[in-house]
Amino acid sequence: MGARADGWWKDRAGAALRLCREVTVLARRGLPASELPPAAAAWLATEAPETGPDGNLRPEWLLVLEGRARQAADLLSIQDRSSEKALFLGESDRLVRLVLATGSGDDAIVQAVYGLQGRAIVATADRELRGRCAQLGAVAVGPGWLLRLL
Repeated sequence: MGARADGWWKDRAGAALRLCREVTVLARRGLPASELPPAAAAWLATEAPETGPDGNLRPEWLLVLEGRARQAADLLSIQDRSSEKALFLGESDRLVRLVLATGSGDDAIVQAVYGLQGRAIVATADRELRGRCAQLGAVAVGPGWLLRLL
């Protein structure tokens, strides 16, 4: 969220809510394969994700919220905020999962990447987190990649 000046430092829950909604729209719209980072594009040769009628990819998205940003769950009417289990946003699809980190958001991201056996794209400005995820085989990109898609 810190990659754009939208007031996130004053209202972390509101900024997290906006990001959740924007990613949900993106997930439903899908993205052309040409928008994947080059290192992730190689995955298409071995494992084709779901596509929509328009040919756009429909990958699963995972958003991790920590600290005060977790309060976005209240705004999204998510009842169970006590665990790091993944919660799906939206009733009509299963493309966006929300993880409410009870501790470090970075650790929750790394755990998710580990569970995906590295087959993930991680968008973050945090160099240390990018390195941790890359060690597990994930493709780490800056937040600009995601912001361009939104």
